[in-house]
Amino acid sequence: MPRPMSTLSTFLDLHGIAPESHSHPPVMTVAESEQLALPIPGAKTKNLFLRDNKGRRHFLVTVPHNLAVDLTALGRMLAAGRLGFASPERLLRHLGVTPGSVSLLALVNDQALAVEFVIDNKLWEADFVHAHPLRNDATMLVSHADLERFLAATGHEPLVVQVPAAV
Repeated sequence: MPRPMSTLSTFLDLHGIAPESHSHPPVMTVAESEQLALPIPGAKTKNLFLRDNKGRRHFLVTVPHNLAVDLTALGRMLAAGRLGFASPERLLRHLGVTPGSVSLLALVNDQALAVEFVIDNKLWEADFVHAHPLRNDATMLVSHADLERFLAATGHEPLVVQVPAAV
């Protein structure tokens, strides 16, 4: 079962993180979110929940919304071998969300620190990034300072890289 949004709100309040929130109809994909044409500034994101071929390592990879990721090259970069998409069951177990609601804010639910966080350097350098608040009917505008504070509070050290693009 997905973990409640109230957990995230409480966590953000506790750590002095106050992202601007925008409600909208539910979206499952980047393409659907593009159809909304929300007038929100900041960098739009796409999130991939991946696992290595043995299912031992899990990665949340956050990239610009329009980047097609070369999973083979990314697997080499992370010394993880072949990467694949993790199942909805793994997603729920590790990040407490369901497909369509994945975002960097779901790291709040990874108290075991079982998920490695990878973020593309273009997003890391952005003043603001978009993130779903554990559900897909809203988008939060997270400042870079709040992103750093959030990651420190969750115990996740970001791996900031130029995520390889598919050709």
